[in-house]
Amino acid sequence: MNRREFLGASGAGLLAARLGHFAHADRKLSAIGLQLYSVRDEMKRDFDGSLQKVAAIGYAEVEFAGYFDRSPREVRASLDRVGLRAPSAHISFDQFEKGLPSILDAAHTIGHDYVVCPSVDANRRSTVDDSKRVAEFFNKVGAETKKAGIQFAYHNHAVDFEPVGQTMFYDILLAETDPQLVKFEMDLYWVVKGNQRPLDYFARYPGRFPMVHVKDMDHTPARGQSDVGRGIIDFTQIFQHSDQAGIRHYFVEQEDLADPWPSMRIDFEYLRDLRF
Repeated sequence: MNRREFLGASGAGLLAARLGHFAHADRKLSAIGLQLYSVRDEMKRDFDGSLQKVAAIGYAEVEFAGYFDRSPREVRASLDRVGLRAPSAHISFDQFEKGLPSILDAAHTIGHDYVVCPSVDANRRSTVDDSKRVAEFFNKVGAETKKAGIQFAYHNHAVDFEPVGQTMFYDILLAETDPQLVKFEMDLYWVVKGNQRPLDYFARYPGRFPMVHVKDMDHTPARGQSDVGRGIIDFTQIFQHSDQAGIRHYFVEQEDLADPWPSMRIDFEYLRDLRF
């Protein structure tokens, strides 16, 4: 290849790359969800009114963290009235230990596709052997939920990236659980807070992350939470790897807001307009 041919080929390659980038950047989220823990106090005061506000902002999906003393049938009826679906719910480790029938009955009634363990107490994961026992338990739970047509998953916090022996609890879970039985709901903020990179996990464990929690990190030394799009986390870059990660659901979450509604709208509007 002479110099002219090389330059021509290089120019064509650059043009194709740019066109590919622009085509790629046309992607957007088809449905945006909200983890209802973000508005838990409002849900306690006015369950139906809060769901109506969530739907009015534009959210299409919600994720429960408790049902606020309502039966599964009541929850489903309230969701149907405002046109929301709830593909996922957080269920405590202790509840999974006590037995699955009531969890699965509620999931089927409400319409959950996933049941998620949101955390594991420190005394259950202080050693590698302890952590492997948790993974074994998750495999057993995942096998039972799979029989019922429900996927089991685990949600992380920053503490999951603290050292356990020569590794980390999160890495033990990923390595020791069956990819078909145990999926992961990656909380993007807590991964970054734990000094890890979401993209590294997507590359090492493709397809394991059907859900993400979307919350941003502020610019302060404390690295607190901020409204989505106003912090330091590059959601555009992360979402460009959604197919590799296997992401199907994107749930906004902010945990400690005196008045959550303005932030819930800011978060939704940022994600609605995001192109990746």
